[in-house]
Amino acid sequence: MQTRLQSFIEQCLNVGSGFIVSLAFWTWVVVPVWGLPVQMAENLQITAAFTALSVARGYVWRRVFNHLHRGHA
Repeated sequence: MQTRLQSFIEQCLNVGSGFIVSLAFWTWVVVPVWGLPVQMAENLQITAAFTALSVARGYVWRRVFNHLHRGHA
């Protein structure tokens, strides 16, 4: 079973690596397809906001499942 710190670090690495993929997808697919007038600084802000949300979501779900697992041990 993971500690809270290990869960948080895992989520940061997981989502952090996804940040690059998300930023590239947003910049080279979403923006051109929908013709959004977005600057790179705005791209970074939008991607960072979704990344922070993803870290929090992943951490919470990990803690929920660890709690459920402890309840059945």
